[in-house]
Amino acid sequence: MSLLDSLNNDLKTAMKAHDKETLSTVRMLKAAVTNEQIKVGHTLTSDEEVSVLSRELKQRKDSVDEFTSAGRSDLVPALEKEIEIVERYLPEQLSEDDVKSIVEETIRQIGATSKADFGKVMGAVMPKLKGQADGKIVNSVVKSLLN
Repeated sequence: MSLLDSLNNDLKTAMKAHDKETLSTVRMLKAAVTNEQIKVGHTLTSDEEVSVLSRELKQRKDSVDEFTSAGRSDLVPALEKEIEIVERYLPEQLSEDDVKSIVEETIRQIGATSKADFGKVMGAVMPKLKGQADGKIVNSVVKSLLN
């Protein structure tokens, strides 16, 4: 089943259950996927779908950070619920240990030895981990291994 089919089914379920939080989040995800399809001019591949979902997830996580730092903790629970809903549609996230082993393997393949190779390592490892790990985690693991 494609992502849009899954979103449509969950949209109907949320409507029937009068679940406003899920309904609004699923509508937002459906709109984001549809807009991306229109932008690229073809049906999205699974990688493109994951990219759209990852972007939406990142936006919400960044908003949580901004609201927390601005002292607006009253807005955080709603965003955390949205994050939880978006994560349902993403592939299983890798643990930090799994990310570390993939980064170590990539460093060996590239032959990276110092901080100067950071860009090369990130460029090689991010496509492998797309949608499976948060970029901030990957970034910190790469930095720690190159130090």
